[in-house]
Amino acid sequence: MKFNGTDSYVATDDLKVAVNAAVTLERPLLVKGEPGTGKTELARQVSGALGLPMIEWHIKSTTRAQQGLYEYDAVSRLRDSQLGDERVHDVANYIKRGKLWEAFAAPGKVVLLIDEIDKADIEFPNDLLQELDRMEFHVYETGETVRAVNRPIVIITSNNEKELPDAFLRRCFFHYIRFPDMETMKQIVEVHFPGIKQSLLTTALTQFYEIRDQQGLKKRPSTSEVLDWLKLLLAEDLDADDLRRDSAEALPRLHGALLKNEQDVHLFERLAFMARRQR
Repeated sequence: MKFNGTDSYVATDDLKVAVNAAVTLERPLLVKGEPGTGKTELARQVSGALGLPMIEWHIKSTTRAQQGLYEYDAVSRLRDSQLGDERVHDVANYIKRGKLWEAFAAPGKVVLLIDEIDKADIEFPNDLLQELDRMEFHVYETGETVRAVNRPIVIITSNNEKELPDAFLRRCFFHYIRFPDMETMKQIVEVHFPGIKQSLLTTALTQFYEIRDQQGLKKRPSTSEVLDWLKLLLAEDLDADDLRRDSAEALPRLHGALLKNEQDVHLFERLAFMARRQR
């Protein structure tokens, strides 16, 4: 069982090594990187490449670790007892399985995605330490212990919004997805827009990286945003000449796909104003 990338996902050599190392060690793969660099998509591609089902657990600020194991619906049980429902005699009727339970109970190996773990409370990773390490947990209401039939491939993503506990990091294999360089980005674009004119691609990506490197930028555009921008450029049937601009035109065509807040737009407008004054 080895991940070698897919036709629809450009995986660097070090990323392939990280995935395969995590699979061999049977440890969760913790993937960090800027938003939009393909962390979530990686799990889907690993699932497809290895021919394994995928279970996705998307974390929110209100998500609790217990929800990934199971939830006991005491309110429904109380209501049913008042109504004389026979289901009330079996507590298992009121246990709702979480995503980890689904992964542990699956008849075959699965890929389990725990997406954006850094959105949750700081204690969230610590609350899953033993469950992810031993691949088992106890259900107190029924007295049973749920063990993984087949140890799942666990991929955990983080946008680095907060630091994760050392004890949690120790149990993971770590990989940071660096932002793609120009050549890697061209490969990524070719996957999404095969046959795109090289002159347009080179001009567009040159402008894109100039924007990313601009000092004072609040939010740098990501891979997903440059793909959206190129899609718009192709839809408008623009070519390389349409994109070329002088120093007085700091904002690129259709810049709303790249710049996502007014501070960054004003930054480039100021740069254009300063360039016109210097003429």
